[in-house]
Amino acid sequence: MKALVYNGPRDVQVQDMPDARIERPTDALVRITRTNICGSDLHMYEGRTDMRPGRILGHENVGEVIEVGPAVDRVKVGDMVSMPFNIGCGFCENCERGLSNYCLTANPGLAGAAYGFADMGPYHGGQAELLRVPYADYNCLILPRDAQEKQNDYVMLSDIFPTGYHATELAQLRPGESVVIYGAGPVGLMAALAATVKGASLVMVVDTHKDRLALAEKIGAVAIDDTEGGGIERVMELTGGRGADCGCECVGYQCCNMHQHEVPNLTMNNLVNAVKFTGHIGVVGVFVPMDPNAQDKLQRRGQMAFDFGMFWFKGQKMGTGQCPVKAYNRFLSRLIEQEKVKPSWIVSHELPLEQAPEAYRNFDERQDGWTKVTLKPNG
Repeated sequence: MKALVYNGPRDVQVQDMPDARIERPTDALVRITRTNICGSDLHMYEGRTDMRPGRILGHENVGEVIEVGPAVDRVKVGDMVSMPFNIGCGFCENCERGLSNYCLTANPGLAGAAYGFADMGPYHGGQAELLRVPYADYNCLILPRDAQEKQNDYVMLSDIFPTGYHATELAQLRPGESVVIYGAGPVGLMAALAATVKGASLVMVVDTHKDRLALAEKIGAVAIDDTEGGGIERVMELTGGRGADCGCECVGYQCCNMHQHEVPNLTMNNLVNAVKFTGHIGVVGVFVPMDPNAQDKLQRRGQMAFDFGMFWFKGQKMGTGQCPVKAYNRFLSRLIEQEKVKPSWIVSHELPLEQAPEAYRNFDERQDGWTKVTLKPNG
């Protein structure tokens, strides 16, 4: 099969790889029809993780089931399915609690597994023609009948749409409240969409990339250009000096300042200042326990200079961690089916798998207009 293989920092190539296949009775084999490049893929692409060469990338996947193991009961050949990026077993203590993002079975010795991701198990990703799906009855979301026509919408269910929704859940956003979202990348835009769906009275999105801020405005969010560093002041102005009721961090440890220099603590500390006293902050941007190639000495050890004194003084609360996609993807799929939302509005490029190396390069360089890339491994 053709697959995008990680060979080292900023070196990915489409290569011939052994076909994915059924390995256990509970597996399904999926022919991938859409697979996205995620912002978190760039951490590996840039060499900021311990991703091993030879692995296939890609954790945002949708496709058609072409084979199932003898123990698979619910999922059938021919089903169009979305696969959560986190792989769960369905029967461990955490999966039973709805925390499939911290499955205790799929990645022995750690909590949490994913397709094509550093430190999250041995599983290949879906930027390939075929994908093996473990525990298929649990991990496959069978899509509605319109899945073929709306693949660019449904592929967002594998990660960024639920992750954006999760950010608003961690922030405990309620109808009628205001929310400030740091980051207008795909996850931040999905958080803005989720906040709108949940009835937020004011959705503010802060970033320095004008093309991404323009996408936020398309769904009614207030775009705040922080290029000159006045983002917090603008939030205060819009909220009468109180600050937002809650906030979402959708950037992660590689966030940059107005000069495009990495400042790992920037968005976290900005949120402490932009969110009101007793407000809640939801953090879904990726932070890692170790980043050996970071310039910042603290970040090399997965640490940051966090304004905990002000956070404590303001009585704020924080929720963190990766999204348990299965907790949200089923009801979010119904919003797509009923055309209440169309998350594909963020897709800027729809390319064949063969153009993936070029797409990674442009996405990594934050070229204007490269907001979300979806790849088509099978035509």
